Amino acid sequence: MLMPKRTKWRKQMRGRIRGEATRGNEVSFGEYGLQALEPGWISARVIEAGRVAASRSAPEAKIWIRVFPHKSVSKKPAETRMGTGKGDVEFWAAVVKPGTVLYELDGVTEETAKRTFNRVAHKLPVKVRLVRRRHA
Repeated sequence: MLMPKRTKWRKQMRGRIRGEATRGNEVSFGEYGLQALEPGWISARVIEAGRVAASRSAPEAKIWIRVFPHKSVSKKPAETRMGTGKGDVEFWAAVVKPGTVLYELDGVTEETAKRTFNRVAHKLPVKVRLVRRRHA
């Protein structure tokens, strides 16, 4: 499962997602990309599920994952009294702003890319769209 090898601090504040992505918002590696249209957290398990769905749908394709789960999300156990500090880390998540490219594909036709990214989109908690690479 994706998670950082080591972090400076074990637990993080929730924060809030404001604005649109200024970095990682263009297709850089492949020919087609899957771009987020709304903000949210994408857990490491969801990223991996999307990768598996993409590689099964288009085994001949080269796949790039453009997001990494750096954020630790903590949760307190059920039926626990208030106080006694912050809960343990439950999962790791990638913070995604609108415009962030999540996955990229290359080596496939547009029809295959559409079908593949449609399967990946069903796994994701945010709305997404298919984008093509801009050639200079």
